[in-house]
Amino acid sequence: MKPIIIGIIAAFFFAFTFVLNATMEAGGGSWIWSASLRYIFMVPFLLFIVLSRKNLLPLLQEMNRNKRAWALWSFVGFGLFYAPLCFAAAYSPGWLIAGTWQITIIAGTLLAPLFLITIHNNKEPVQLRGKIPIRGLMISFIILAGVSLMQLEHVSTVSSATLWFGFIPVLIAAFAYPLGNRKMMDLCEGRLDAYQRVLGMTLASLPFWLLLSLYGFLTVGGPTASQSFQTLIVAISSGVIATVLFFKATDLVRGNMQKLGAVEATQSMEVLFALAGEMLFLTIAWPSGLSLIGLLLVMLGMMLHSYVSGKTKKSVMQLNA
Repeated sequence: MKPIIIGIIAAFFFAFTFVLNATMEAGGGSWIWSASLRYIFMVPFLLFIVLSRKNLLPLLQEMNRNKRAWALWSFVGFGLFYAPLCFAAAYSPGWLIAGTWQITIIAGTLLAPLFLITIHNNKEPVQLRGKIPIRGLMISFIILAGVSLMQLEHVSTVSSATLWFGFIPVLIAAFAYPLGNRKMMDLCEGRLDAYQRVLGMTLASLPFWLLLSLYGFLTVGGPTASQSFQTLIVAISSGVIATVLFFKATDLVRGNMQKLGAVEATQSMEVLFALAGEMLFLTIAWPSGLSLIGLLLVMLGMMLHSYVSGKTKKSVMQLNA
């Protein structure tokens, strides 16, 4: 239950991303700066935390051991995750992006065969190819049905181009985030804590964010003071607090695809948190009709994921008794 609670708290802080990105977009800020400044601002905060814990040298040694893998999976897990999300904010409201983002739960389930898991057979560790947890996948389709209903209602109010620009980038992000996170967990094999791993991935993805910033200067000019300040809030709340909490939660269930899927499912709470934030700060209307039913299905799917995860944990404990 502890990883689930941590995941929900992380979802609350992640929701700042969707609300503030929508606010910045409404204020005329470019998605380029919303994306790049977040990770640039994260560096000093994470560096201070890791230095204060005297864990920087082990991190640098770990990164030096496999530079290409760190660069690749950090770009996938952070670059292909956050830049598309910010781009989509220009075409969809924050709560809808948060709802569509829940496809990441299904993505995480489908990615299971790409990873090896370690089991102890007669106290001898054996590595097996991960399998797609069927029950978890079936529950995930409830969440997908909810996302589909929300998108269906959105279709009637926007052009097809706007719909796809608000959907396809989020779909890419939904697969990139769990893939990058899980690959980095495999690469580190528990040698780094959550703070080290987030800092390492931020540093490894920094060349991409600096190039994106240069592109921003050349095409849209520099960021406004208001956008810079709001991005700083996103960097602290979502980039540091939420990401560290989420990585800590996934670390606690590393190697168990069922529990990992349940932790990733807690992110569906972002939909409610983002909706509440936009209603409070942007005075948007409460969603009606299909969107409301879709929201309820997403929440139902998250709760079922948590229930099945808890049941699985209890069965394993009884077998080991």
